[in-house]
Amino acid sequence: MELMEQTVSALDGSSFAEKVILLAIVVLVASIVQRLVIRFVRRVLEAAEVPSASIFLNILRAVIWSFALLFVLHPVFGIEPTGFVAALGVSSVALSFGLQDTVSNLVGGLSLMVTRVIVPGDVITVGGFTGRVTDINWRSTSVEARGGNTEVIPNSALLKSSFTKLTDGAAAASSFTVAVRHDADLEQVEREVLAVAKDALGELADPTREPLVQFGNMDAYGITMTVITFISADAMQGAANDRVSRALAGRPWLAHIA
Repeated sequence: MELMEQTVSALDGSSFAEKVILLAIVVLVASIVQRLVIRFVRRVLEAAEVPSASIFLNILRAVIWSFALLFVLHPVFGIEPTGFVAALGVSSVALSFGLQDTVSNLVGGLSLMVTRVIVPGDVITVGGFTGRVTDINWRSTSVEARGGNTEVIPNSALLKSSFTKLTDGAAAASSFTVAVRHDADLEQVEREVLAVAKDALGELADPTREPLVQFGNMDAYGITMTVITFISADAMQGAANDRVSRALAGRPWLAHIA
């Protein structure tokens, strides 16, 4: 109530127009400062090869506007900044119990970025979901799968979870298993599979990597063979596997496709 009475009293009188002008000037200056600071920080982060996740930029914006608010409290609203900060401190204690998740996510996001455990551009697998990290903000981390689906994971949950960060090669790999007849010439089979896979993939293939073949155990169905292809960033693993498996169907040495 006391703060409200001070505000009404401060806005009353012949100086109202001056206060509005001052407020407009402060808002304009804060906007310009924000734009310049954000632009400078982006350049610094790029020069240092540090990913500019939105969490850092959002914190900078909050700091700039907080100073702008403190600057106009007394001349415009008649509120002493020290009293406002003290009142805000008391209120923050009361609100902290209801904002535990928010604070935990903020701290988690800062921890992820400062320690560089993951950064935008990394490909991770968490909870059975695999995708590329597109952003880390104050609340959550966005992970986009190849199909376009985006998983939004709270920072606190991601920090506590076990996840796998994939290399570029592992992120581009797509594989399926087939069984080769026991009497097949494995060297001939390997040459044929590699040629077929390369031709069948077409525009889905990663041009920097060649397909691979790995032979495994022998069972009642035949000799296990894993066909590994490397696909481009926008290609779907299912589509790649389907193309190659269809191209291999009907081969005389093929026992079955898993």
